[in-house]
Amino acid sequence: MQVQVQKWGNSLALRIPKSFAKQTKISKGSLVDLSIKNDNLIIIPILEEKEYSLGSFLSKIDESNIHSEIDFGAAVGKELL
Repeated sequence: MQVQVQKWGNSLALRIPKSFAKQTKISKGSLVDLSIKNDNLIIIPILEEKEYSLGSFLSKIDESNIHSEIDFGAAVGKELL
């Protein structure tokens, strides 16, 4: 399908046909990953937003990826100890 590139402010824009948007689950406000490969423009929908939590990060810590303490030397200013 051919679509015409339009001017949008200082940028360029493409209209996504409704059938394409429906098939790729893109809607107003959707996030997409935009990249170039072999001089081709690639648009990949980001379908699920990852929700991060401290618990999810802490659950990934184990003996293979934990580091030891780092000594930066004696206090040299008004650091709180």
